[in-house]
Amino acid sequence: MAHGTAHIGETPWRTEIIVGGHAITADEPAALGGQGVGPAPYDLLLASLGACTAITLKMYAARKGWPLQSIDVELRLSGGKAGMSIMRQLAIVGLDDEQEARLADIAERTPVTLTLKAGLPIETHLA
Repeated sequence: MAHGTAHIGETPWRTEIIVGGHAITADEPAALGGQGVGPAPYDLLLASLGACTAITLKMYAARKGWPLQSIDVELRLSGGKAGMSIMRQLAIVGLDDEQEARLADIAERTPVTLTLKAGLPIETHLA
């Protein structure tokens, strides 16, 4: 389905990622000892959810023939060890209230949304 690699060397926290044939640099901000040359890991998580939300909603609107002009997805991660949550806000241009409500409903069932809500088993092995 999907495949990725991540490599970290001697530079503190800078991680080179290859996923889907694309190179991404992740890092931590300077306040956490990084150089801030790329998004931090939780930023990448939000990017994944935002992209999946926007793409899925645009596909749905296109399939329905709706006059969608744009969708902006704002995401905010909050919480800590006791529990985390994501606030997602949609700004939709070009649709009526009923169509917007339908897209908000669809947003709750995008593939990445469902994966995050369900949790995902992770197996770790040594090479």
